[in-house]
Amino acid sequence: MKPVFEQTPQRQWESFHCEEVRGPGYGATWHFHPEFQITLVLKSTGYRLVGDNITPLAPGDLVLVGSNLPHVWQQDPEGGRTVVHAIVVRFLDTSLGRDFLEIPEAAAVKRLLRGAGRGLRVTGQTRDMAAAGVLRLATAKGLRRITELLGVLETLAHSRELEPIASAGFVPSLASEDQGRMERVIAHIHAHLTGEIDRTTVARAAHLSAGAFSRFFKLRTGKTLPEYVNELRVGRACRLLADENRKVTDVALDCGFRNLPNFNRRFREITRQTPREYRRQLQRSASGQPA
Repeated sequence: MKPVFEQTPQRQWESFHCEEVRGPGYGATWHFHPEFQITLVLKSTGYRLVGDNITPLAPGDLVLVGSNLPHVWQQDPEGGRTVVHAIVVRFLDTSLGRDFLEIPEAAAVKRLLRGAGRGLRVTGQTRDMAAAGVLRLATAKGLRRITELLGVLETLAHSRELEPIASAGFVPSLASEDQGRMERVIAHIHAHLTGEIDRTTVARAAHLSAGAFSRFFKLRTGKTLPEYVNELRVGRACRLLADENRKVTDVALDCGFRNLPNFNRRFREITRQTPREYRRQLQRSASGQPA
């Protein structure tokens, strides 16, 4: 998928941008920008796509996205009354001064940003500490904005609880001339996610032959159409499995899988767990028991 370049809406009085997102969605398409981005999800029932990785969203999800790494956060349109609440921080490596990262005290932060090219998911106690800093940053004024951002970066820079997101071989394709074509394809996939999605029909939406579409899609997403669709469906299933009253069979059907064995197989390929094991893990986490 070729992402579109997005201009960060930085205001004249700020050296970096911080915004609180509230509403029915994130208001963004698949995009990239030169700024690094920290996103803290406080409420959402969708998924995030960073590079070639698709992951269901949950409250507390905290990610550092590297410069020019394609990404998008999407709210599940069938998330009921759940609305998005997130904090997004965008900054350049020169936001605090062109030579700031060259001073000895900033060496760890410089290494952190250099390692963010695949995106970094923040976990454990580091997530709790950094999330608290992002929350403070969202309401800070004046120089406190700078100190809070530095505090978050310092916390991340000295942590071992960061996990790469995109695969090691992911190479983004940053041209945007066929953005409209890719948006039509994605819109078609989402509109038919619970039904039949075949290559010929999706190729028609892209105004390509089936063979040309397969090459186009694989080049831009790093995945085949079935792989991409299955990851989206399994991501939706992860959210639905949190409802203990839903039968696993019903979840499979609601996510576009026509039979339970296929659902179980695809779910395990992607999550390394069966749907029932995943549900039990959710239940243990909710009760405070060790996973």
